[in-house]
Amino acid sequence: MDWLGITEWVALVLVVVLLVPVVFLGVRRRWLSRQGGLFDCSLRLSEKTPGAGWVLGVARYSGDNLEWFRAFSIALRPRVIFPRSQASAGPQRDPSPIESVVLYDDQRIMRLELVDGRSWELATSVASLTGLLSWLESAPPGARYR
Repeated sequence: MDWLGITEWVALVLVVVLLVPVVFLGVRRRWLSRQGGLFDCSLRLSEKTPGAGWVLGVARYSGDNLEWFRAFSIALRPRVIFPRSQASAGPQRDPSPIESVVLYDDQRIMRLELVDGRSWELATSVASLTGLLSWLESAPPGARYR
């Protein structure tokens, strides 16, 4: 094999290695959006360090659950599921300057409180936050806090 052939082969392998993950993430996001209303939603997985612990992701409404997925993952199953009957909206706030660096632009942070005492912080756009609050409040009568 001559050097030109090896160079072309290496270039082709590099293009495939770089392109396949990007295409997969796009296809995955499209597939997730077909299963329910999908929106950008970051989740704070750790509160040990102030302003840290945020993971970029997407969330979707699936029946009476809010399912959260990491943005950069190959997983097709949600990382965290929030049942509507066990969740309520907590206080809202703007991101701190440190948090603004790791979150999407123009997001607002809301604490989602669960019946079992756990709570999570979600960061999403104002429009998506309005939709999330409407979804939480629109639970059927008697379905709250079973």
